[in-house]
Amino acid sequence: MNNNTPYHTPVLLTQSIEGLNIKDNGTYVDVTFGGGGHSREILKHLGKNGRLYAFDQDADALNNTIDDERFTLIQQNFKYLRQYLRFYGVTQVDGVLGDFGVSSHQFDVAERGFSTRFEGTLDMRMNQQAPLSAQEVVNEYGEIELTHIFFQYGELKNAKAIARAIISYREQKPIRLGSELQEAVKALLPKFKENKVLAQIYQAIRIEVNAEIEALESFLLQLPAVVKPQGRISLISYHSLEDRCVKRFIRDGQLEGAPEKDWYGNVSVPFKKVGGLITPDDTEIAQNSRARSAKLRIAERLNS
Repeated sequence: MNNNTPYHTPVLLTQSIEGLNIKDNGTYVDVTFGGGGHSREILKHLGKNGRLYAFDQDADALNNTIDDERFTLIQQNFKYLRQYLRFYGVTQVDGVLGDFGVSSHQFDVAERGFSTRFEGTLDMRMNQQAPLSAQEVVNEYGEIELTHIFFQYGELKNAKAIARAIISYREQKPIRLGSELQEAVKALLPKFKENKVLAQIYQAIRIEVNAEIEALESFLLQLPAVVKPQGRISLISYHSLEDRCVKRFIRDGQLEGAPEKDWYGNVSVPFKKVGGLITPDDTEIAQNSRARSAKLRIAERLNS
């Protein structure tokens, strides 16, 4: 990668930081550190007694760590949020920020296998030590499993046909490279929409490899215990599966079933939304095309 290329351009930077309503001496968590753009902005708003903890499971992100005594970078998946905060003696915080997109760095390094633009081995692991890579998914999953991930995570109507095409191809030789995966499914890519559908196929495999939805759900369900009353969450999603989880959690306080009610029948939820859905404006999208699908939702912890 070109050394002059930014590791990751933070999306909705101003809006997401303002949404946290940062207290000078508060304690905050950035659960998706990446290139550190959001973390650096949070630190600008903190006083000398403020604290910021950041999470990132990608070893490459460690190269971006911030030399600041108020800052701690934890190399772990954010699904372990509560566990690792306790390790550092923190039980509750004043705010949590999450930007759930794949970093520009991950997309731009060919050998990571995240992008359709480069030739490279199929990997797609955010944690490079994890045992499951994209190669295992496309070469070892059966038709039912592949159909499920393409339908659920890629939202592809022809999921079964895609699964069958991959299985047919791999019967001749293993699928190791991005170009081989693209060759396997090329007959199913609609004209003029090839890149869009291919991106959906890659997205589905990536979500499966990294168990992204399970991690997000686990993280969200920890927030009522982790965030102090009047504390804020500022969460940026990039595809409808993530956004539906975030929206429903803020609205209902849970991810399935009806929201809890008190003795009087009133809905009892831990957070209330702050403002409406925030999306990037045309200027930001022009400067950073990867921001175009971003959706920011902000909520505040109610008194329990």
